Amino acid sequence: QVQLVESGGGLVQAGGSLRLSCAASGNIFSIYTMGWYRQAPGKQRDLVAVITRGDSTNYADSLKGRFTISRDNAENTVYLQMNSLKPEDTAVYYCNARVIVATTPLRFSDYWGQGTQVTVSS
Repeated sequence: QVQLVESGGGLVQAGGSLRLSCAASGNIFSIYTMGWYRQAPGKQRDLVAVITRGDSTNYADSLKGRFTISRDNAENTVYLQMNSLKPEDTAVYYCNARVIVATTPLRFSDYWGQGTQVTVSS
């Protein structure tokens, strides 16, 4: 089991910045990737960014250059720095941990945080 606790959401004006944090606890050694997803009202949950244990990163194409994902392995925490925020970035942001549950064949299980609201006003 992995537990995820997010923090850092809030209300910000367009053009501003926020940094989200996600602290992982529990069976952290089984974590393969950590990442952020977001879900706007009436829409599906979409990938924002993921980072591997080796610090390889992947971003949604539309967010490259504005958002940066990073991790502190000593603190078991992943961060999402969001700059030049736009009203369309308004959503609930969810932290994700993908855990290896089997190796042959390779299978994963996803854990989610409770979500943190980010609201960008125009």
